[in-house]
Amino acid sequence: MIKDIIEDARKRMGKSVDSFRSDLARLRTGRAQPSLIEHIMVNYYGTPTPLPQCASVSVEDARTLVVTAWDRGAIDAVEKAIRDSGLGLNPNTAGTVIRVPLPPLTEERRKDLIKILNKEAEQAKVAVRNIRRDANGHIKELLKAKDITSDDERKGEDQAQKITDEHVKKIDEIVAAKEREMMAV
Repeated sequence: MIKDIIEDARKRMGKSVDSFRSDLARLRTGRAQPSLIEHIMVNYYGTPTPLPQCASVSVEDARTLVVTAWDRGAIDAVEKAIRDSGLGLNPNTAGTVIRVPLPPLTEERRKDLIKILNKEAEQAKVAVRNIRRDANGHIKELLKAKDITSDDERKGEDQAQKITDEHVKKIDEIVAAKEREMMAV
């Protein structure tokens, strides 16, 4: 029983770390990546739609993304969504193609991005700790139901703490690598 609870917690914590890793793709490091704008929602004929469902995103060069809308009528909506995304991007439309030049990162902007990175990391750590709390709650329920002994409870909580520490350490390693990548000029 405890083994199942711990294994479930391990899987959920792993998913939290993977989700954190994929969220970091939005934080740009200085080179153009389609993942930078793929999370943007476009008001596509009155319906919020993810950008990849109404346009293709590709890399033209190290500093430019190219967005090609599937539908000519959606070009203005796609351009407006990119401009209003809060990423500081200024798209240029040329016919059916939208070019998104990425401005060079200033030292100040890099520091702002690192603050955002640390905030995202803290949210991921909180998610991992919440999973630990859930696992410990399930273990306490088993103790109340007299399905396990108090020694088993302590061992289960120790295991939950160990896997929590492992996943928090993974998050810290990801943050350290991303910080190095962001500060490289």
